[in-house]
Amino acid sequence: MTDTNTNQTWIILGASSTIAKAFTRSVAEQGAHVILAGRRMDDLKATADDATARGARDATPVIFDARVADTFQAIIDLASAQTGTINCAVFVGSMPAQETIDADPTLVDGTIADSFTGPARFLQMLAPVLIERGTGSVVGVGSVAGDRGRVGNYVYGAAKAGFATYLSGLRNALGRHGVHILTVKPGPVDTAMTQGLGKQPFMTTADAVVQDIHKALSKKRNTLYTKWIWWPVMTIIKLIPEPIFKKMSI
Repeated sequence: MTDTNTNQTWIILGASSTIAKAFTRSVAEQGAHVILAGRRMDDLKATADDATARGARDATPVIFDARVADTFQAIIDLASAQTGTINCAVFVGSMPAQETIDADPTLVDGTIADSFTGPARFLQMLAPVLIERGTGSVVGVGSVAGDRGRVGNYVYGAAKAGFATYLSGLRNALGRHGVHILTVKPGPVDTAMTQGLGKQPFMTTADAVVQDIHKALSKKRNTLYTKWIWWPVMTIIKLIPEPIFKKMSI
């Protein structure tokens, strides 16, 4: 972890997701102040109560919707009012089945807003605050699906690819101001999002992903594949020539 003292604030976007809740538990136990941002206030309040019980310095639930930019500034103002280091972890995303998007192309807009443009706009608004503090970490959770467009989830993959490229540029811009940007690329994680997909290769758990995130933060890593096996797997997949790849169903 970047710093284990209690003078840390973590903005957690998409705080109702399984991985976000595991991450919240971990930083709460370190005594951080957590700002829990998401769409479901009842769930956020329950998570805030749990965080406080685990030792969080404070836990503040607040509405955030990646598709509604008017919800962004209040979160940034709340974080800016805190002393010490401000960090942000992004767990926002939606993954409709590709066949569902094929039947209703209007779902493309929401998928891209949830998984890319909404979080990117929020981080762009937060960036001046992080630069002024001269420290902090951003954890952006993408997906191995963003490494190459595949027939089974290419809209979701395109959104995550865009977010990964954005984080790469943000790392270049903010790294020179003392801010660490970590891009996380999980494979399938045992969460509500993956229910109904059937048996998946190299499935991992939310708690395991969070452990890997903290190790990567402590080492100032730029990109994290979790499980680690996804790095060689996706390296091979990216090297397959397009004339061959377009005939495959992987």
